[in-house]
Amino acid sequence: MGFRYSSPFVQVLIVGVILLLTSGMFNALNGLGGGGQLDTHVASNANVALYTTFSVGGLFAGPIVNKFGPSKCMALGGLTYALYSGSLLYYNHKKGDVFPIFAGGILGLGAALLWTGQGAIMMSYPNESDKGKFIGVFWGIFNLGGVLGSIVPIALNWNSTAGSVNDGTYIGFMILMGLGALLCLVLLPPSKVVHDDGKHISIKKFPSWKEEIIGVFKLFLDWKIILLTPMFLASNWFYAYQFNAVNAFYFNIRTRSFNNLWYWAAQIVSAAIFGRLLDANNLSRKTRGIYGLLIIAVTVTANWIGGLFFQLTFKRTDQIVPKDLFDSGFIEILILYIFYGMNDAMYQCYAYWVMGAQTNDVSLLAKYAGYYKAIQSAGGAISWRIDAVNTNFLAEFLICWVLLTISFPCTYIVVSRIKNTSEISEKTKELVVESKEIIVESKEV
Repeated sequence: MGFRYSSPFVQVLIVGVILLLTSGMFNALNGLGGGGQLDTHVASNANVALYTTFSVGGLFAGPIVNKFGPSKCMALGGLTYALYSGSLLYYNHKKGDVFPIFAGGILGLGAALLWTGQGAIMMSYPNESDKGKFIGVFWGIFNLGGVLGSIVPIALNWNSTAGSVNDGTYIGFMILMGLGALLCLVLLPPSKVVHDDGKHISIKKFPSWKEEIIGVFKLFLDWKIILLTPMFLASNWFYAYQFNAVNAFYFNIRTRSFNNLWYWAAQIVSAAIFGRLLDANNLSRKTRGIYGLLIIAVTVTANWIGGLFFQLTFKRTDQIVPKDLFDSGFIEILILYIFYGMNDAMYQCYAYWVMGAQTNDVSLLAKYAGYYKAIQSAGGAISWRIDAVNTNFLAEFLICWVLLTISFPCTYIVVSRIKNTSEISEKTKELVVESKEIIVESKEV
């Protein structure tokens, strides 16, 4: 695995830095609860708009990325993150909610392009033996954005016990997000990415818009994708609960920033370890997948049992004084929050790994990535809306837990049928296509 500019590993590293500066910073901002505002309803409604357009845009982002390439699409998507951060700066002064909600909707479309390009690159560029590593490395770099993005509000708001962040925080996020968008332009086209053994990335010529769109809708008939849909739906559903019900409701701004830092730092560690496990070369790919799912099921269940005990100590209607990191009992809640972050990383890395185990074709994986983000975002839109209408915190908690639990048996059915390699099936498809072309040519003669 070389460090050539044209190597898959270096390209995935660049993608990691891009997502660090864009979506990673958004996560840091969103993780403060309410986008760092005292009134969380505006950010919640903006998130509803974001995830609604994201869910629609995600379905069709695959064909767009396949046509125009990841670099341009990701750059355009990255700019929408800076726009959203700017809308919250506007809200800090004008208190008008139209611009943040509009910016959230635009961000949803941009995020669909950014994440579809990212998913196609991350799942298709590595060799099959390195997919877990690449996913873990990407996820670690990406969540470093959440860590660094949390340090900014900690530094700027350390001496404040207020409930919202200052202007400098939003300006800092805007600058970093803009840099991330510009960095997209240094990505190489897939055709110029070369493995250490000289092999090129498996790419297909863009057929036509009609065929690409038909390919998207065929995903709804793919039994594997249908069974993975509960996992996709649950994969971001819990953010509204964790960020608003736990972090924003229970803590003051500097403590929210501090919690945020540990939440994303935990993801870096767990993604690195879990990614290595998924590439263990002494086990078959199916066995690795089953063990990985078992680990996630056990840790998620234990985590949410602990979360239930904590949630039973307070309600949305309680008039509580926001807790500070120096208050007694804080460490226990921080540990719970850290495990929420660890499980988030493992759950999403695993979803990418399972998709990547189905094929090595860039164009198909772009559609998978788009579908994944579409369903994930549909779940996000619903969960943020549930929170925005002041739903009981315990009800929010239980919905999250039930969805996560339902996803495990459905995912197991897919994982239990994973083959040790996708390369044979890819070659077989090529031979079938070639044989069909020969038959057509013979008929024409």
